[in-house]
Amino acid sequence: MSSSEENVRLTVGEAELTVDPLHGCRISSLRIGGTELLRQGDRYGCFPMVPWCGRTGHGRFRNGGVLHELPLNSPPHAIHGTGRDTSWTSAYTAADVAEGRAAFYYDLAAPWPYEGRVTQTFELTGDSLTLGLAVETYGDSFPAQAGWHPWFRRNLGGEDARLAFEPAWQEERGADHLPTGKRIDPVPGPWDDCFGMPDGVDVKLTWPEQFELSVKSRSEWVVVYDEQDEAVCVEPQSGPPNGLNTAPRLVTPIDPLELGAVWSWTRL
Repeated sequence: MSSSEENVRLTVGEAELTVDPLHGCRISSLRIGGTELLRQGDRYGCFPMVPWCGRTGHGRFRNGGVLHELPLNSPPHAIHGTGRDTSWTSAYTAADVAEGRAAFYYDLAAPWPYEGRVTQTFELTGDSLTLGLAVETYGDSFPAQAGWHPWFRRNLGGEDARLAFEPAWQEERGADHLPTGKRIDPVPGPWDDCFGMPDGVDVKLTWPEQFELSVKSRSEWVVVYDEQDEAVCVEPQSGPPNGLNTAPRLVTPIDPLELGAVWSWTRL
């Protein structure tokens, strides 16, 4: 492991993971044998979506009878939480690092209206990366979501990546990009859509004759975004877009929100 003011790097076998805690605790790079799997440049790496995922309609949500308004960072909605815009603090030991692990946290603050803590963990092996997110409250209960937004490179220098998954349903997307509340049979892509996988997220990306990578999570929700040429996004998350309003999951003092995901890969 090596680190600088901005980056923390874990290396296990031919796998090399770089995390930037000062810029949203984003995975800025994942290299396997020198091959970068994540898009670089403007929209890059993989960032945590917390304390909400995707779009929250018009930046508004309720907690009981209290209405809250969030900044409209993707007008007319609020998108992807505040964690990606926050500096995180390291919480790992030398023993953790020696085994390919690291952890970081930040304390929830305005514009999020509730106090609490978010922790993100990473565990790297030679052929997998295990991710964890936990949202805790310091007092009042509140609805929250958690997830990850990776930008996997569509092309590694050979054929474009192929996407394979078998969702049980697709959330119908309205003209405002929010789910309508209706579940439909999955339709062909390209997508910027949320899918239900009640047995757990299981999505495979294959770069022919190069790599096969799977994204798995015990959560039943995944957003797939492949409407651009450079990247494919496979986003496991704890609830659907606008879920603070339509499927609120309360974080309480005795029941934090916890989410895990595993990326695993093999060479072809």
